[in-house]
Amino acid sequence: METEQPHQLSKQQRYELRQQEKKKMDSGRERKRLMHTIKVWTGTVLVIGASGYGLYYLASRPEKLRPGETFPILGRDHISVGATHPPYNSNPPTSGSHYADPAGWGVYQKELPDEQLIHNLEHGGIWISYKDIDEKTKSDLEVIGKRYPGSVVVSPRPANDAMIVLAAWGRLEKLERFDETKVIDFIDANKNKSPEPLAR
Repeated sequence: METEQPHQLSKQQRYELRQQEKKKMDSGRERKRLMHTIKVWTGTVLVIGASGYGLYYLASRPEKLRPGETFPILGRDHISVGATHPPYNSNPPTSGSHYADPAGWGVYQKELPDEQLIHNLEHGGIWISYKDIDEKTKSDLEVIGKRYPGSVVVSPRPANDAMIVLAAWGRLEKLERFDETKVIDFIDANKNKSPEPLAR
């Protein structure tokens, strides 16, 4: 009895079968590549979108309200010592014509020229001036001034219309009694909010 021979494929059929298998494999690889590309692009678009939204959110957020009253900026021209200049728009002044040399940071026992201290404000510093205060309050202000040796000037100023005045570039806060929290908050919120933020 003759055994049945398995069906033999012709050379042409084997070639076509190999081609079909190759197409299936190529198609699978192509599908994987396409899925990978889609994932990469989707991830990229999501990252760019999230970054753009984050930047928009930060830019459109209203600035946190800083303590003190705001005054229009009067410019920052340098003038010679003793030269006349247009009047200031606040007492003490927070911007405008000023001397070319700022005062050294620190605590002073005598009055300094407004025109000199405006330059300190332009550099991002805080000017704490006072009049008619007791020794304890004066000492408390001097302690705060020494806590900020590279950004605060403390000095008497008889022309003030409040006992304690906190000044920054374009901003003032007037106090009728010492309040350490308000003084510190003013310094921290307004330091270096100026054209030349050089205070430390």
